Amino acid sequence: MILYSVDKSRTQKSVLNGSTEEIDLYEVLGIGRGASKAEIKKAYHKAALSSHPDKVAEQDRAAADIKFKVVSQAYEILQDDETRHMYDAHGMAAFDKSQGAGMGAGVDLDDIINMFSMGGGAPPGFGGARPRRPTKGRDEEQKYDVTLEELYKGKSTRFASTKNVICGHCKGKGGKENAKPKQCDSCGGKGIRTALRQIGPGFVTQEKVVCDTCKGTGSIFKEKDKCKKCKGKRTVQERKMLEIYIPRGAKTGEKIVLEGEADQSPDQQPGDIVFHLSQVEHDVFKRVGADLSANIEISLAESLCGFSRVVLKHLDGRGISINHREPSGRVLRPGQIIKVSGEGMPYKKSDLKGDLYLTVDVKFPENGWLGDEEKLSQLQKLLPSSTNNVMADTVDEVDYDEDADFDDFGGGGEGVGNGAWVDDDEDQEELGPQQCTQQ
Repeated sequence: MILYSVDKSRTQKSVLNGSTEEIDLYEVLGIGRGASKAEIKKAYHKAALSSHPDKVAEQDRAAADIKFKVVSQAYEILQDDETRHMYDAHGMAAFDKSQGAGMGAGVDLDDIINMFSMGGGAPPGFGGARPRRPTKGRDEEQKYDVTLEELYKGKSTRFASTKNVICGHCKGKGGKENAKPKQCDSCGGKGIRTALRQIGPGFVTQEKVVCDTCKGTGSIFKEKDKCKKCKGKRTVQERKMLEIYIPRGAKTGEKIVLEGEADQSPDQQPGDIVFHLSQVEHDVFKRVGADLSANIEISLAESLCGFSRVVLKHLDGRGISINHREPSGRVLRPGQIIKVSGEGMPYKKSDLKGDLYLTVDVKFPENGWLGDEEKLSQLQKLLPSSTNNVMADTVDEVDYDEDADFDDFGGGGEGVGNGAWVDDDEDQEELGPQQCTQQ
C-alpha cells in the first residue's frame, strides 16, 4: 500500500489572524465521515477526474497537479480501514514524519498556498482561515428491518443503547486530579506503533497501528494514579434510552440518523448512530416507488356476472371493496389489471399517495362441479358459442392427455424406436460379411 504522507509541519499553516487550519481529508473528497468504501471510491474518481492535469488548460496544470496529488492522498488514507482509523483518531499527526510515522512520497503544501495566490482556487477542505475542529468519531451503522405496514403507517420505537461516554469523575483524563501521566513505553509517546501483519504464506508487511497500551494517547498513568471509576480508560459505559421515528412513506435504503449518539472519546466529537432501513418481504403486497401491487382471486361466476365485495385487507387494516356490477356483461379476465388510484404508499411529508394495482386471478371450478346434464345444457346455451371452427378435408379424432406437463415439451422423437434414421451400412456391419453363392 502506498501512502502520500504529509509532514505535520506542512499540514497546518499560520494565517494572518494567528489561527491554524488542518486539512480535512473528508472535505477534500466532498464526503461525510460516515461514508462507506464504495462512496469514498466514487468520490475519489469524480474528484480525480475533475482535477487531473491532462483535463485542464496548460496554464492551470501546476495547480491541477497539486489538487490531484492531494485528492490521491486523501483516497489512499481513507480507503484503508487501519489508516482511516488512525486519521480519525489523530488527524494528519498520525502520519508525522518527524515522529517516524510517515511513508511514501510527500505532497508539498507550500505549493498549495502558492496555488491560491495564483488564482488556482482551493480544493475542498483547504479554503478560508478556520480554527481547527476536533475530529469526529466513527459512525455506528447497522441494518434495521421494517415491515411494509410500518413503512405505510410510520413508526416510533424506543430502545436501550449501551455506549462509551467520557468519564465524569476524571473528565476524560484517565487519572486522579493532580496525577501526571508518563510516556507510554510501548509506542514511545507517539500513540501509534509498527506492527507486522501476515499477508500470505511466508510474507509479512509492516503497518502503523494504534497503540493498544495507551489507546493512542501516547501516555499512561501508574496503576495507583488511575481514575478509580474508569480505571484509566477515560470512558465508562452508560445505558441510555433512545427513540427513532420512521416517517410514513420511507423506503428501503433510507437512513435514520441519531446525531452524536455513538461512542464518545476525549478530544473527539462523537459519531452518529445510523440505521439503514431494509423492508421485509410482504406476503401480499409488492412495492415499487410509491405504488403497490397485489393479486386478487375471484370466482368464474364473479368474472362473468360481476360482484361487489371486499377483495383484500390493506396495510392499515382497511378492507378494499370493489363494485364490478355495472355495466352489465362486463367480464374480468385472468391476468387483467385493476388500478385503484390513491391507495398506494404515502409520499413523505404529504397527504398524497401512489396507486394500487390489482392483478385478477380467476379461480375455475373443480372437475364434476356440475353433475346435472340438464343444467350443463342450460349453461351451454347461456354462454357464447365457439366461433373458431377450423375446416379441413380430412379429420382425425385423437386421444389426448389433459394433465400433461409442458416441461416434457421437446423430449419426443429421441432414439431409434421413435423413428430415428439408421444407416444401411451399420446394419450390414452388425450382420457380418456376406458369402458369395457358388454357381
